[in-house]
Amino acid sequence: MPTPVAAIDIRRDLVGLLPKLRRFAVTLTGDLTDADELVQSVCQRGIAKFHLWNGGGKLESWLYTMARHQWVDEARRHKLRPAVKGSALEQGEPAASATHTNPVEDGEAHRLVTSLPEGLASVFLLVEVEGHNYKQAADILGIPLSAVTSRLSSARLYLASQGHSRSSRRF
Repeated sequence: MPTPVAAIDIRRDLVGLLPKLRRFAVTLTGDLTDADELVQSVCQRGIAKFHLWNGGGKLESWLYTMARHQWVDEARRHKLRPAVKGSALEQGEPAASATHTNPVEDGEAHRLVTSLPEGLASVFLLVEVEGHNYKQAADILGIPLSAVTSRLSSARLYLASQGHSRSSRRF
């Protein structure tokens, strides 16, 4: 049975959006392994639920919103579950992702964005790196427009305090 045209388009578009989606997932999770799992899950859900996308906005905004919702849901689930005894971290063993190094992930831009306090990195990434306007960022993150401006200002001040001024060049 042939694959529907819409499914082919979403898969093609997802491939192009993977780097952006991964960067956003890293700002949510703070961990590369968790970010990769979140991206994989969002891609699967995006393909399965593509028929629900209204097509009125950007596909990447829809996927970012889906990633945020999924991460919040997952965080709630983990909060409800007790920690698993005997995990590698509790036994003093390094996590598998700690030994994996990627030159792109170890770059200065990545370090700067991920060094931002929680809640600021996602706003900074969406506006300054990905080029979304404040309204789009507010919609994606499900926060008021005033919170976007406040968090973006705080992120810029934090980076300035770290000795980094805002560059005209995007990451």
